[in-house]
Amino acid sequence: MKLVRIQRESFRRQERELSQEEYFRLVEAAEKKGNRRLSLVMQTLCSTGIRISELPFITVEAVKRGSASVRLKGKTRTVLLPEELCRRLQVYAEKAGITEGSIFVTKSGRPVDRSNVLHEMKNLAEAAGVERGRIFPHNLRHLFAYTYYQTEKDIVHLADLLGHASVNTTRIYTMTSGREQAEQIGQLGLLWEYKKTA
Repeated sequence: MKLVRIQRESFRRQERELSQEEYFRLVEAAEKKGNRRLSLVMQTLCSTGIRISELPFITVEAVKRGSASVRLKGKTRTVLLPEELCRRLQVYAEKAGITEGSIFVTKSGRPVDRSNVLHEMKNLAEAAGVERGRIFPHNLRHLFAYTYYQTEKDIVHLADLLGHASVNTTRIYTMTSGREQAEQIGQLGLLWEYKKTA
């Protein structure tokens, strides 16, 4: 039997990725349903690029500092929190009576976990007009990474922001879709222009 080696894909599969427009529709749907916590969870994940498992590190204290100290997989990194996000989280915490510790907690006071967030996000699919197959908390991390890379073109700094030990992992997050790559390749101007003679 002969082994077949498959080359790594150079573009991301669009059918499972979440666009910025779809993300905004999900946030808007959460707001319209009165689920401010979910709206802010999604905005926090997407504007910082943190993993869903790192959400408990978004505390009242971190919001006051403007940065969170995230400890995961034996490593610690500082995650900067956008100023406007901090303002929104402070208002939310005050209204919810959260004075210390994790901001995103369940009614029993325990930090929300991936299954809580995933279930709530999937329930927004119809109202937001987004396919359920595109709705995952981790897609918000991908959207952050892709948007950051398209703006800054600095994969090394992005790897640090995401907490990746290797830029090879980060590469997966920065791939464009096949459609976008086809458009970029088409714009290289490398086709000879056929000029019809009279």
